[in-house]
Amino acid sequence: MPAAPADRPGAASTDARRPGANPWTVELRELGRRAGSMQELDRTLPAPGGWRLELVGVPEGAPVHLRLRLESVMEGVLVSGEIAAPVEGQCARCLDPVEDTLELDVQELYAYPGSTTEATSEEDEVRLVEGERIDLEPMVRDTVVLALPLSPTCTEDCAGLCSGCGQRLDDLPDDHSHELVDPRWAGLAGRFTTGAVTDRPGDPEEN
Repeated sequence: MPAAPADRPGAASTDARRPGANPWTVELRELGRRAGSMQELDRTLPAPGGWRLELVGVPEGAPVHLRLRLESVMEGVLVSGEIAAPVEGQCARCLDPVEDTLELDVQELYAYPGSTTEATSEEDEVRLVEGERIDLEPMVRDTVVLALPLSPTCTEDCAGLCSGCGQRLDDLPDDHSHELVDPRWAGLAGRFTTGAVTDRPGDPEEN
């Protein structure tokens, strides 16, 4: 069997040429650079890892739904539309599991290299068209992570946990309470509770 031909110097790598090598990358050849041309995108992609805060985040591999419009403008490609991402985590008050779906609007300009927008913006303030493609993952990741709650709750009025027994207060009766004993008297109270101090008939000290 003849050996596979080697890549020519300067040619794109096999992975770069393979369709779908990065599912978050969108090719712009069909869109072109004619101002006003538009392309619609409707796809569901797996979430990469790391889209999370301490208590809540998007599970790795979870389906993220994109409904986007790509519009060619003078400075680059304007991306706008909606994204929907499932999130999972823990309630910050009672530690119960939390599940929800974030539905977010997005609008972002991907500037052409050398455009006025690219030249007048800081490096971390503008996203760039790379060759004939754009990478949607950083934009969607930033949008989702910024929308995640710092202290997620299972319900808006979750009462949290009982400090005495650690059970969910919402699952306990309204009159639930614990007798608080001053720690300085805890030892003595325990002796009386267990009956360690009793009057015994026939105690030698009574004779």
